[in-house]
Amino acid sequence: MSKFKNNTAIVTGGGKGIGQAIARRFAEEGAKVAIWEADEIAGEETTQEILTKGQEAHFFKCDITDEGSIQNALSGVSEKFGTPDILINNAGIANVGTATTTSVEDFDKVMEVNAKGMFLCLRNIIPTMIEKKSGVILNLASIASRLGIADRFAYSASKGAVLAMTLSVARDYVDHGIRCNCVCPGRVHTPFVDGFLKKYYPDENKRNEKFDELSKYQPIGRMGEPHEIANIASFLCSSDASFITGGAYDIDGGVMSLK
Repeated sequence: MSKFKNNTAIVTGGGKGIGQAIARRFAEEGAKVAIWEADEIAGEETTQEILTKGQEAHFFKCDITDEGSIQNALSGVSEKFGTPDILINNAGIANVGTATTTSVEDFDKVMEVNAKGMFLCLRNIIPTMIEKKSGVILNLASIASRLGIADRFAYSASKGAVLAMTLSVARDYVDHGIRCNCVCPGRVHTPFVDGFLKKYYPDENKRNEKFDELSKYQPIGRMGEPHEIANIASFLCSSDASFITGGAYDIDGGVMSLK
């Protein structure tokens, strides 16, 4: 497939979960994929998996909360693949808690990664797109940015910021040939979900019960799979979506429309 032939795509958090699925999909479709990942093992493993298929990818260790780290990774991308055509702002962390149970430290950390980290990537990569008068940005928001979800106070706040920044970037840079959209996934079965269940439900029977409960929250009756998010990411970043910018797309098994 050559949907993204000659395109360089940066995928933050591309070593696992949704980011990994997007990195795989874009490489399959001809992109030169720059995997920005703080987890060196995950980043290298995903990169090697792509390379063994004869596709193009390179791992860049990057902490998106550190502007210097972003600048170093961006320089590396330019040297290896050329200036980026596509930016997937996927890297993020989650947190469980309400407004009164969330610690100040946890709130600051979630906002630093999910909101400030995305801002720093935008701040440094958008100018390269302005220079070439084209570019596509896709941000990973969440239905939590638009819907009240229990015990997700800090996470919801951070994803609300992602949605707002998406609309702002789309408005500010439409005249520069840059499109910017976001996707709002519902619950997706990623390593975070497994880690959450293992941490809070050490008993296997209780863990399985909770997994079923979380799955049935979606009217479709199951969690999403990472590759299903990659499907819509591929469309929105391709020329097939050339008339689409400033959009927020639910991919949630019917939560927003059927609950």
